[in-house]
Amino acid sequence: MWKQILGKLPRKSQKPDQDSARNPNLGPDTSSPGSSRANASSPAAKRASAAVFPACVIAGIEPLLAFKDVPSSEKMNLFISKLSLCCVVFDFTDPAKNIQEKELKRTTLLELLDFVSQSPPKFSEPAILASCKMCSINLFRVFPPNCRSSNTSSGENDNDDEPTFDPAWSHLQIVYDFLLKFVTSTALEAKVAKKYINHSFIMRIIDLFDTEDPRERDCLKAILHRIYGKFMVHRPFIRKCVSNVFYRFVFETEKHNGIAELLEIFGSVITGFALPLKEEHKIFLSKALIPLHKPKSLGVYFQQLSYCVTQFIEKDPKLASCVIKGLLRYWPITNSQKEVMFLGELEEILEVINVAEFQKVMVPLFWRLGHCINSYHFQVAERALFLWNNDQVVNLIANNRHILLPIILPALEANAQNHWNQAVLNLTLNVRKMLVEMDDVLVMACISNYQEEQQRKNLDVEKRKEVWERLENAASLQPIAGNTAVLVNH
Repeated sequence: MWKQILGKLPRKSQKPDQDSARNPNLGPDTSSPGSSRANASSPAAKRASAAVFPACVIAGIEPLLAFKDVPSSEKMNLFISKLSLCCVVFDFTDPAKNIQEKELKRTTLLELLDFVSQSPPKFSEPAILASCKMCSINLFRVFPPNCRSSNTSSGENDNDDEPTFDPAWSHLQIVYDFLLKFVTSTALEAKVAKKYINHSFIMRIIDLFDTEDPRERDCLKAILHRIYGKFMVHRPFIRKCVSNVFYRFVFETEKHNGIAELLEIFGSVITGFALPLKEEHKIFLSKALIPLHKPKSLGVYFQQLSYCVTQFIEKDPKLASCVIKGLLRYWPITNSQKEVMFLGELEEILEVINVAEFQKVMVPLFWRLGHCINSYHFQVAERALFLWNNDQVVNLIANNRHILLPIILPALEANAQNHWNQAVLNLTLNVRKMLVEMDDVLVMACISNYQEEQQRKNLDVEKRKEVWERLENAASLQPIAGNTAVLVNH
């Protein structure tokens, strides 16, 4: 395999030993045998690896040499030579296959990583091209279909499954580390590198976030964040690509492994948005982030999503009412665990909302809270009642009590009379006591109205029952005509 790849590269007519004799800079390394680079460049290692690395040179440099064995003027050429050698991808599904070649490639990758990490000279354009090519060949690949995804129906089940780890991680990890050091290196000029770290390269990086290996997603998170910070020209495109990932996840597949990591990147990106916010950023909030509350697997990325939403509201408090309307639109009626998460996020928003924005949404919001208080799932009812432990929420209610108390008190009274859980019952009585201390006259009036409404409902139930009884009696006394169909119970 190595002969096929390296055979296409320019060759010297001399053998390696002849090259070493002709140029003392290309001679064998005399450092300690404990060093991997020394082992790779020693004569014994060269003889052992003759079948793996044929006698060839790239840009006039023997690729198995160590960087310290060549003058500074030739280090960039040696860098390109080693990058070219690492463009061969091995099959790791068979551990016994190509063992020597895999180890030699790993050693070369470590040398490249060490070179990039130690203040290298300014990267030339061929070096940038070779680096991007090597990373592309090793990293960009199509993931196999996930057989478990069709058998799982919720995010909770997905968490119980063990992730699939790539067997080639021993090489992939070094390539990821190399790419991160390469992108963040001061020797890399963004104006030159943007031609090679282009839209196609970035899109393939974002596609890799769907890997099941959490180690790979962590590496990708750091790399994409650094690319976003260094290449300002690519920032709108990155935001657009990530938005498309969110759209496809919410409205089509509901299956993606890297949503949490992408949101974590945007959590720090949002903090850097300039004020006033661009319309593009507001659209990202309303069209991408808020709909992410819809999928069943919300629990996998809820913490990162909630942080992003809170960052938007801290940047522009006027967005709070838009976010609350979105939460009410996607409120999980039949998923109690998601309801608890929604209530937690709601409390965070109410802590930073201003009075004007609160008044825009307080009526539909407290109707929904009333339903949560009456929930038969005790965790939902408890979480809703815990809102009254927040001083900011209590102040908002007190300032708008003439509108909110008539909405919330019927739910509290229904709980006090009928709820099965003792903890919820105690919390309900405590909240009612708090409201009485807030405005006892209004509370008593609301309770009286509630009792009158209940009496009217009871009367309506009795009247309806009497009507049905009369209809049943009339039907049983009426004679059956000759051709009337009769239902007979066996």
